[in-house]
Amino acid sequence: MAREPLPPPKAHPPRRIRVGDGLLARTLLIGGVLLVTLLVLVAPLVAIFTEAFRQGAAAYAAAFAAPDTRYAIGLTVFTALIVVPINIAFGIAAAWCIAKFRFPGRNLLVALVELPFSISPIIAGVAYLFVYGAQGLLGPWLAEHDIKIMFAVPAIILASLFVTAPFVARELIPLMIAQGSEEEEAAVTLGAGGWRILRLVTLPNVRFALLYGAALCNARVMGEFGAVSVVSGNIRGQTNTLPLQIELLYQDNNAVAAFAVATILTGVALVTLIAKAIIERLDAARVKTQGRPGH
Repeated sequence: MAREPLPPPKAHPPRRIRVGDGLLARTLLIGGVLLVTLLVLVAPLVAIFTEAFRQGAAAYAAAFAAPDTRYAIGLTVFTALIVVPINIAFGIAAAWCIAKFRFPGRNLLVALVELPFSISPIIAGVAYLFVYGAQGLLGPWLAEHDIKIMFAVPAIILASLFVTAPFVARELIPLMIAQGSEEEEAAVTLGAGGWRILRLVTLPNVRFALLYGAALCNARVMGEFGAVSVVSGNIRGQTNTLPLQIELLYQDNNAVAAFAVATILTGVALVTLIAKAIIERLDAARVKTQGRPGH
C-alpha cells in the first residue's frame, strides 16, 4: 500500500522586528535609563545623606534639638493626621459616586477631582488668599468674627487638602469601574444596607488601592511646599512645616541641619516606595487567587 505523501511544512510567519531588538539599541536604551536614574534619582539621595552626616552623628542629632525644628516636625505630623483621613473619606465617596452611579455632571465631577493635578500649588495658595485673606472675599467677615485662617495652621490644612485631594480618588475610581457593581447589587437583593455594603463588600475589594492612595497622600502632605509657603506666612515656630523649615535652615547657612531634617522627608518617600511595592505584590497575589480585576 502506497504511503500518502506528507503535507508540506507550514511556513512560519516572518519574525516581527521590534524597537530595541538589536544589541546596540538595547545597550543604548538600558544604559541611557540607568544613567538618567543615577543622575536624577540616586545622586540626590546620596548627596542628602552624605551632607546630613558630614559632621558626624552628633551634629546630625543636634539638628533635631532646635525648638523650631521640633515644632515643624510636630506641625507636619499634625497636618497629615487631619488631611489624610479627610482625603480618604473624600476619595471613597467620590469614587463610589463616579463608579457606581450615572448622573448628569458625572464627567464634570471627574474633572473637578483631577483639577488639583493641573493647577500649580502656588496658584492654589494665592487663590486661598483671595478667598480667606484680609482683602479677600471672606476676609472682612472673618476679621469681624475674629477668625484667623490665613498665615495660621488652618490655612496650612486647607492648602494641603487641596493639593492632595485627588490621590485616593484617582486610585479607587478606575478599580471600582473595572470591578462593576454586581457584588453590591447582589448584596442589596440580600437586604444589606449602604454602610454594610461599603464596609463588607466594596472596601475589601479596593483595600490595596486605598492603602496605596493613602500612602501617596501622606507623602505629599508631608512634602508639600508651594501652596503651604504662600498661605502660612513662614513664621518660625508657628506656621513652618518641615519643607519650609528646611528652606529656612539652608538660608541661614546651616546646610548640615537642613540636610539632616531633609532625611525625614527622604525616608518618608522611600517608605512610600517600599509600601507601594508590597501593596502591588499583595494585590497581584489577590488577583491571581480570586481572578478579579486588580489595581
